Amino acid sequence: MTKLLLASLAALLALGPADSLSARPMTATDLATLRRIGAPAISPNGGLAVYQLRETDLAANRGRIDLWLLDLRRAGAPPVRIASSPEHNEHDPRFSADGRHIYFLSNASGSDQLWRVAVSGGAPEQLTRLTADVAGFSLAPSGARIAIWGDRNMVCSDFNCSNLPPTEQGRGSARVYDESFVRHWDAWIEPGVRSRLFVLPLVEGRPQGAGVPVARHLVGDTPSKPFGSGEEVAWSADGRTLFFTLREGGPAEPLSTNLDIYSVPADGSGPPVNLTAANRGTDTLPAPSPDGRWLAYASMARAGYESDRQVIYLRDLRSGRIRALTQDWDRSAGSIAWAPDSRSLLVTTQDVLDHPLYRVDVRNGRVTRLSERGTVANVTVARDGSVLYTMNSLQAPDDLYRLPRRGAARRLTRINEDKLAGIDPVRVERFSFAGAGGDTVWGQIVRPARVEGRLPVAFLIHGGPQGSFGNSWSYRWNPWLFAAPGYATVSVDFHGSTGYGQAFTDAINRNWGGSPLEDLRLGLAAAAREDPAIDTANACALGGSYGGYMVNWIAGQWPDGFKCLVSHAGVFDLRAMSYETEELWFTEYEFGGPYFDPAAAEVMERWNPVRFVDRWQTPMLVIHGEKDFRIPYSQSLAMFNALQRRNIPSRLVMYPDENHWILKPQNSIQWYREVHGWMDRWLRRGGGGAASSR
Repeated sequence: MTKLLLASLAALLALGPADSLSARPMTATDLATLRRIGAPAISPNGGLAVYQLRETDLAANRGRIDLWLLDLRRAGAPPVRIASSPEHNEHDPRFSADGRHIYFLSNASGSDQLWRVAVSGGAPEQLTRLTADVAGFSLAPSGARIAIWGDRNMVCSDFNCSNLPPTEQGRGSARVYDESFVRHWDAWIEPGVRSRLFVLPLVEGRPQGAGVPVARHLVGDTPSKPFGSGEEVAWSADGRTLFFTLREGGPAEPLSTNLDIYSVPADGSGPPVNLTAANRGTDTLPAPSPDGRWLAYASMARAGYESDRQVIYLRDLRSGRIRALTQDWDRSAGSIAWAPDSRSLLVTTQDVLDHPLYRVDVRNGRVTRLSERGTVANVTVARDGSVLYTMNSLQAPDDLYRLPRRGAARRLTRINEDKLAGIDPVRVERFSFAGAGGDTVWGQIVRPARVEGRLPVAFLIHGGPQGSFGNSWSYRWNPWLFAAPGYATVSVDFHGSTGYGQAFTDAINRNWGGSPLEDLRLGLAAAAREDPAIDTANACALGGSYGGYMVNWIAGQWPDGFKCLVSHAGVFDLRAMSYETEELWFTEYEFGGPYFDPAAAEVMERWNPVRFVDRWQTPMLVIHGEKDFRIPYSQSLAMFNALQRRNIPSRLVMYPDENHWILKPQNSIQWYREVHGWMDRWLRRGGGGAASSR
């Protein structure tokens, strides 16, 4: 058996000497009520940090977000709540250019508006009273302007849409469309409405007027939808130029991943200029250097492929010349931040189960790893070169860390130490094996640290499919919680996973049910060799999204492999999926074209689970959210009907208020209750009980 990782031992010790008589397994309520830190910012002088912290109000079935201020000049200084009220959410804090105020968004007035509070204390001040929610903002380094964005009609001349007449009533309730997108992620598109960017001048730190749109004649969302945010908007060092990311709309938008980076004069004196028009793939994460010389950004070369490698490019803002900085580094940049001397970049990326922080030298592209095990995010750099970031792992949710210019990183917060102190820890083992084609494939085993004897197995299959079940904390698919009732969780980063080089990621294209399934078979056997205490003959396979697809594929291709299955938001019929999903580029790239292309249809049918329902025999729990437009819930309805028609024990759990993910606290608790109940029935009670409708 491979030795336990030193990092695992350190994490166990960090949790404290839990008394075996008082410690208990983690519950779904524990997971749902953990505090969640995010959006850290550091003051211009580097002496203070501010961050948002979400706590869960179970009774109201929602999260509540407050702001906390931390003095970085005093070791061990406790964070102090600032500008927060229990009835409202305060989020996305940022320091003013002079460091005297913290700007943030709050719904205290009934909609999300811009507020600020003095660092020295006092009552917060509402700065905007606009007619719609402000979705985000970015302060110019000069302190002279602010950019805000939100969903506004394309004909609006300002954020308040003051040039529009009142909406006509009595015209019926139908949505009418002449082109896609019709809906996206979990929302129906309102024709003519886009996420738009506006600039407002600041006078004594207060925004003036209702803003001027910076891309009046560009039809598209900035930031991009559904997941784009402030990382797609950036100011030049002098505050005179705004950079932003946008994909132009139109009938081809559902087929396009062609996000471009634009620059525009902040004073409105000129139109936006497309800086990346020559590339038909994604260009994003614009990051101007502090010295004003360079624009760093991430770029994908292949059109229509959302999982291509993001190579970092540098654009000389004086000459317009560009060069690839990380072309020879076979990793995909996930975030970009400049060091204050403009000589290096701080970059995060996936790498063999972890998501570390790296320094990239802008002169030669040399890469230096700065963090070890775990997942780093929310990187922000102080003027002295120190780096503030969050980090988590399979054994610990996010906390705030600070890495000095020289020396080791220091942990600044212990957000959930009190909540985890009385909970049984888990131990983590990594293993590797020869997978499909003889390639090295990695996996992980997570099991309760204090449970002895043979353990039934929860075999977790990640989604994406270009993703990873890596060394990161999740509030949805959490291996610690899956293992808590006395299971061992096994996960395998099959071909198609990220963090192992682009060729490994690309290997799943047009091969959905091939190499990945071979890796899963070999991986489960390798896990059994790695840890003889896990009982892979008494196992349940569980997956969401592509993982749900794979569970459905396993049902027909490996029908005797598991005692039960759990398919969450899984693809059942690839033909229907190719027409029903909203981002058509995804299935068309994965399978080589639309279904009406005979060659693409042949590939889809080769890997189509619906063709093999006659082989199904394994009890299955089917889960979906009705607001899921990525993989519409009709896929799960059809699957459940197939299971019922074949008299296979099955259960359908449908959430009317959830999308592709289960996000509401009470729904998350119920989700785990259903999943653990299903596993318990088939792995511990031999199929007895009333968990199934058949």
